[in-house]
Amino acid sequence: MSALSDFPITRRWPPLRPDVIQLYTLNTPNGIKTSVMLEECGLDYDAHRVSISDPEEQHTPEFLSLNPNNKIPAMIDPNGPDGEPIGLFETGAMLIYLGDKTGKFLPRDGAARYHTIQWLMWQMGGVGPMFGQVGFFHRYKGKEIEDPRPRTRYYNEAKRLMGVLDKHLDGKDWIMGEYSIADMAVGPWLRTVRVNYEAEEETGMTGYANVVAYLDRFLERPAVQKGITVGA
Repeated sequence: MSALSDFPITRRWPPLRPDVIQLYTLNTPNGIKTSVMLEECGLDYDAHRVSISDPEEQHTPEFLSLNPNNKIPAMIDPNGPDGEPIGLFETGAMLIYLGDKTGKFLPRDGAARYHTIQWLMWQMGGVGPMFGQVGFFHRYKGKEIEDPRPRTRYYNEAKRLMGVLDKHLDGKDWIMGEYSIADMAVGPWLRTVRVNYEAEEETGMTGYANVVAYLDRFLERPAVQKGITVGA
C-alpha cells in the first residue's frame, strides 16, 4: 500500500494520524459540506485548515498536487478502493465517494440514487455559483461596483433557485424525503446566505417558508453544528 508520504501535500500539512482521512478545508459553505458528511457518517479524520485569504496556501505546489484547481476542500483517504490511498477534490465527488464508502446518505442503486445525485448537481451547478456571486456583489468587494445590473442579476437568479427548492420541499422534511448528501450540499449554502451574506431579503429566502423551515432543521442536527466549526 502506498504511504501518505507519497502525497506532497502531507509535507506542508503533516498528518496527525496517518491512518485516518485527511481533510484540507476551511469553514466556507463548500468546506462545510464535507466536514458535515464526515461527522454524519461517524468517520474519523484529521482536519487541516487551509486559508483562502493567504494565496501562499491554496497556490502552493503542495496543495496544487492534490487539487490543481486550487480550491478547498480536498481530502485523502488512506483506506481507499482496493486498500490504496485516494486523493479527491470537488465536493460532489467527495460526497458521493463517502456515501459509497459508508453506505450512508446515498442509495446504492436504483432511481433514488440518481435523483439524489441530480439534486447534488443542481447545487453544484446552480446554487453554489449563483449564491457565491450574491455574496461577492452584496457583501464583499463587488458591493463597491456602482452598476446595479450584476447585483440584480444574481439576486434574481438566487430568488429563482430559492423558489425551485421551496416548491420541491412542499410536504417534505428533506430534499429526497430522507436526509441525504443532497441536503449536506444545499444546507451550507443556505446558511451562508443567512449568516455570512446577510442577504435573506435580497435572495427572497424570507418569503419561502419551506426553505426557512428546512434550513432551521438542517442547522439543528448535531453533526451539522460540529461540521460548521471545522476549519474555523
